[in-house]
Amino acid sequence: MISGDKNLLKTGAEARERLAIQTAVVEQLDVFVWPQVHSAWEIIRAARKNHYDVVTTQDPFWRGLLGWKIKSWFGAKLNIQVHADLRGQSLVKRVLARFLLRRADSIRPQSERVADEIRKLGVKAPINILPVFISLARVTGVSRTHHQRFAKTILWIGRFESEKNPLDALTVLQAVREQGVDAGMIMLGSGSLEGRLKRVSSGLPVEFPGWQEPVSYLAMADVVLSTSPYESYGASIVEALAAGVPVVSRDVGVAREAGAIIADRNQLASKVVEVLKEEIRGTLRLNLPSAEEWAKQWRESLV
Repeated sequence: MISGDKNLLKTGAEARERLAIQTAVVEQLDVFVWPQVHSAWEIIRAARKNHYDVVTTQDPFWRGLLGWKIKSWFGAKLNIQVHADLRGQSLVKRVLARFLLRRADSIRPQSERVADEIRKLGVKAPINILPVFISLARVTGVSRTHHQRFAKTILWIGRFESEKNPLDALTVLQAVREQGVDAGMIMLGSGSLEGRLKRVSSGLPVEFPGWQEPVSYLAMADVVLSTSPYESYGASIVEALAAGVPVVSRDVGVAREAGAIIADRNQLASKVVEVLKEEIRGTLRLNLPSAEEWAKQWRESLV
């Protein structure tokens, strides 16, 4: 497995727990976090030594390219995971994805929306839709609490990067308050735009707790706002709905299928106001597999 997620190597992390589920259903699973932890040469040497049956890569971009070279040199089957909405990628990445997905032996997108994008590329490999496993036990049945400062609490979760549009969240908050709703916002995350977000939010009731376990924040949230224009899945949306928190989102990933309230970019604020005034609660409409069922489907998606 060639990944970019360092949490796979961190004891106690959710990704590490998911890895244990995967390891249990194969004879051997070696994980390489490239380029953050392991080098390309380490991965190539391991592939030469271990004669892997399958190399699975986190994306159809640079990690996918390395996986394809291992397939070409050592005869491993190539499984490509697609965790990103291809429409939102740069031209270089879209061209690379087209090249690699047409040469994969199996493909695992996270949603039907992304699977449709892949089919349009003319791929011949089997496509098995399977999102990253999420354990909902920690968010199901969360007890409601109230924020100490905010009458109504809007929660935004994600990376502070342009592709997630966090600045739009502040625009929504301003519009919500202008419509007479006494609301504040918690922006749960971090990233390169953090400094700019803090400057722009000056004068608005906004908190930046950094990256934190979301459960306690979901407990006090009246609505979760998703401003991202592209998602391959949307784990935070699923978790929020499982916790009973309504979600207002653009039509991305599984948002509609999961039960989120869908709005165009210019309608996000009015939908948030509607949710806050009517005190709507969220309901998850997806039937997600158990850990055992998911592990079985994951193994089958490799070949």
